[in-house]
Amino acid sequence: MNGGGAEREGDTESETGSRLRAIANGLKKSSWGFFLTGIVGGALVAVYAVATPFLTPALRKICLPFVPATTKQIANVVKMLHCRRGSLVDIGSGDGRVVIAAAKEGFTAVGYELNPWLVWYSRYRAWREGVQDSAKFYISDLWKMPQLEEKLELELKDDARVIACRFPFPRWTPDHVTGEGVDTVWAYDLSTLRGRRP
Repeated sequence: MNGGGAEREGDTESETGSRLRAIANGLKKSSWGFFLTGIVGGALVAVYAVATPFLTPALRKICLPFVPATTKQIANVVKMLHCRRGSLVDIGSGDGRVVIAAAKEGFTAVGYELNPWLVWYSRYRAWREGVQDSAKFYISDLWKMPQLEEKLELELKDDARVIACRFPFPRWTPDHVTGEGVDTVWAYDLSTLRGRRP
């Protein structure tokens, strides 16, 4: 009997060991499952966080997605700024190319951009180019401003020049136009605009 009892105890220990190993293996598998689920979930959240600021402007009533300024467009802007000094404000500054180019030409330049990733990247580029003191960038939604043309006319000085890239002001007549296609740049001198008003 003792021998039979020992066999049963051995079998019981063996069965218990098998069960414990099965449980341990199951926990290992479920731990890997949780780990992989966490990695995939974290990656999706990161992609969403980065992509959303780039995609949401395309979903607005007036679609203005980020399209980087071309080298030719920047050259056209600098050409329009020739022989001028002072401040430059870029509304919808994107990755900061125009603001940085203006800062390199001696302007105190400020860029306003809706996309926070582009603002941070612009600040980094300004630092890398050595113009961080004369090129500043802020997160701002230009669509929350009242009528932009009216605001600029009311608040800018007579010697101000407004330069538009890719999208001209619909109610203003430009004083100068340079470039063609996506590289077109329109310049509006406030003194001329105010002189045209009745």
